[in-house]
Amino acid sequence: MNTIRRAPLAEQAAEALLSRVRAGEWGLGHKLPGETTLSVQLGVGRSTVREAIRDLAGRGVLESRQGAGVFVTSLEPADDWDTVLARADVVAVIEARVAIEAEAAALAAGRRTPADLRTLRRTLADRSKLGTSPQVHVDADMAFHRAVVVAAHNEVLSELFDAFVPRVHRAMVDMLKISPLPWEDADHASHEVLFEAIRARDPLAAAEASRSQLQTLKDLYS
Repeated sequence: MNTIRRAPLAEQAAEALLSRVRAGEWGLGHKLPGETTLSVQLGVGRSTVREAIRDLAGRGVLESRQGAGVFVTSLEPADDWDTVLARADVVAVIEARVAIEAEAAALAAGRRTPADLRTLRRTLADRSKLGTSPQVHVDADMAFHRAVVVAAHNEVLSELFDAFVPRVHRAMVDMLKISPLPWEDADHASHEVLFEAIRARDPLAAAEASRSQLQTLKDLYS
């Protein structure tokens, strides 16, 4: 059996294990040999084997069960976020944003700090400047929406939002290059409503304002 000779060792070991799973050496639900055996077979240290197993566990292929060992849970790695979002159409991404941002807006209404309000006020003013290029307008819009999510003080929501931004950003810039928003004033007014709801510490109004904005955006792509 070939040993692993190229760095990074853990990545190479993970790929070697994955190849053996795909080849049917261990079927779905089967238990892998112990770390010592795999270490000898792959020609790497036990710590490298552990790291490789953690890698494949994170990708959904293996599962470590306390006191029982490591088992095959999938024959193929799960797609990562970038792959999923690249395949998703814009409407699906906006629907996911509704779930994230409406909740974030409600949380922001209860948790926002004076510093958060200053950031929201500044980003709101930046996105109000009409006549800017599509790229600048979308940058300003995303900065405001991110400020809302950050004001929720929930790291997971912030990371989820950041994962969605590139996909929506590209679509919005492309759309605005073709045709400017027909209702820029109304669009900005809806963002002001969201800001005021957060400032007033009104979670229900904040969530509804966020949901309404994104629904209008979704309608453009439907």
